[in-house]
Amino acid sequence: MVAAVRAVVCLSLWLSVCQVRGSHIPQEMNRTIQNLLQHYSIPTKERFNGKPVFSREPLSTKMEAKRVFMGGVLEAYEKLLGEMLKQLPTPSPQVAGNNQLPASAVIPAAGTASNGEVAAGGDLRKQLSYLLKKVTDLRKHRYNEQEKVLQGLRDLKDIQMDNRVVQSKALWELPWLYEEASSLSNIQRERRRRRRQTRRVKTHQRV
Repeated sequence: MVAAVRAVVCLSLWLSVCQVRGSHIPQEMNRTIQNLLQHYSIPTKERFNGKPVFSREPLSTKMEAKRVFMGGVLEAYEKLLGEMLKQLPTPSPQVAGNNQLPASAVIPAAGTASNGEVAAGGDLRKQLSYLLKKVTDLRKHRYNEQEKVLQGLRDLKDIQMDNRVVQSKALWELPWLYEEASSLSNIQRERRRRRRQTRRVKTHQRV
């Protein structure tokens, strides 16, 4: 009982912080998350065990890196919410008709369920589908450039390192790529130097 009360208090505090810190989070989205957390409940000690699913450490880097990381986080949430939808009980034709959900959201799950479970699953499906749409829209409309970078990183993993043609072409491309990488590094170093100089000038002017 104490653990349940503690979980509710922690959840309320977390949601209130979200509302204060980010005006970008709609109230309906906060309510939806709160409802879903009642269903996807876990022990408080597991929720706050110091091991988040998505680390915040990359968010302490430069803005460009932050945006690339957040684009990856949004993509991961799309996959996660899609998997959660797959695990829900399959709605009956009547339930599916009432909810008016897109066909892509109705994915058969293994096993059978009672009528009560199916009805509850339909409500959860609607809420999860809402969150999935919010995440997808944000990624597509605000992080389209980051998606290109992420796709490029994924493509790098598919390079056939033991292929002789790939090896030869990569050697051919190395000079200009190495030059580009060195140039980007120098630009970043120059920007840092200019910022330090600007801060020094402002400090002298104040004195």
